[in-house]
Amino acid sequence: MRKTSKRFEKCLKEVEKDKFHSLENAVSILKKVPHPKFDESVELACKLNIDPKQPEQMLRGTTILPHGIGKAVRVAVFCKGEDIKKAKEAGADFAGNSELIEKIKSGWLGFDKTASTPEMMKEVAKLGKILGPRGLMPSPKTGTVGLDIAGIVKELNSGKVQFKNDKTGNVHSIAGKISFSEQDICENLLTLIKAVISSRPAQVKGRFIKSISITTTMGPALKLDTAKF
Repeated sequence: MRKTSKRFEKCLKEVEKDKFHSLENAVSILKKVPHPKFDESVELACKLNIDPKQPEQMLRGTTILPHGIGKAVRVAVFCKGEDIKKAKEAGADFAGNSELIEKIKSGWLGFDKTASTPEMMKEVAKLGKILGPRGLMPSPKTGTVGLDIAGIVKELNSGKVQFKNDKTGNVHSIAGKISFSEQDICENLLTLIKAVISSRPAQVKGRFIKSISITTTMGPALKLDTAKF
């Protein structure tokens, strides 16, 4: 049996098991519990009433968090010609075409987000087995493929997050840092929850969200009252 740290045991004492919280109360508790010596991420988890085996019920979307995610995002852009200059001027850390693709094929993954112009997607598709499982594949559905490459890069750097369901029908996403103010964390989480709800597949009937919980990187999970949403 895995041993829990004294810090985590103290965290558990602050949390009432099986209690459902308002968003504001849950964030307040997360701010008060003991934290490790680094700035933990605040994370959202939603259990959805979808069948992940059905393609038409797959959920995928994006949203821009009003207060960002609290860390620098390294953006790699697949593009050619003048778009390389535009991407870098907009804040991309890496931009290029075949050379960048070959570098990734060789094992390099020194970036957090990707974007692409439409003309490059045929070549980028060759990286599907590398980028896909890591959630790094650019896609028109997530707004990371387009002609306005500078605009896409600016969005990624301003706090744009992507989310999609996993094999069990759950959605997990970072919503900021615990060092943010309670108000900023709440606003980020509310924006993210609304984005998940608005991405509901048309084929899903009945109750869409079964449960919502929030936690920190190494903290306890707190259940939210889904009736509020």
